[in-house]
Amino acid sequence: MNRRELLKMIAATTGTAMIGGSALLTGCATSTQTPLIFSLEDIALMDEIAETILPRTETPGAKDAKVGQFMSVYVSDCYSLEEQAIFYKGLLSLEDSSHKTYGRRFMALQPAERETFINQLDQHAKTEIAAGKMHYFTMIKQLTLFGFFTSEVGGTQVLRHVPIPGRFDGELPYKPGDRAWATR
Repeated sequence: MNRRELLKMIAATTGTAMIGGSALLTGCATSTQTPLIFSLEDIALMDEIAETILPRTETPGAKDAKVGQFMSVYVSDCYSLEEQAIFYKGLLSLEDSSHKTYGRRFMALQPAERETFINQLDQHAKTEIAAGKMHYFTMIKQLTLFGFFTSEVGGTQVLRHVPIPGRFDGELPYKPGDRAWATR
């Protein structure tokens, strides 16, 4: 899977083009803006949110790929100041919403509660996207998918991976449920 295919997959999954995706084409950290600095608690929260989106099963999850750390770097280096503000305010909003809904912060929720909460946020974000508005959860979901599937863990342990290209086989057998291929 190349970057272009991954961006198409992210757009199809989240219902919108990758936010900050132009940074992939032009390069990150090219402006003189002061980057947003995330605390270790912020990174831990992003890891837990990402793990709820892509949990560890028989394959590694988002925390195994250190997606929270990836998000902190990508948001700081590749998002505009406006996008950074939406993302960071969204993290704070997520914690407030969790507290209002469950009486506890997201980190204190049980796995089933986290999943329900994230699914509700995802539905709300899709409604916002349909109305032409940017939503912070869409940013989190996109970065989770992008960070995971471009990581070594995602690219070698979840996607099928051949480190050295072999011969071309135009009729490679495919069975329903086979994993996608990763290429570099």
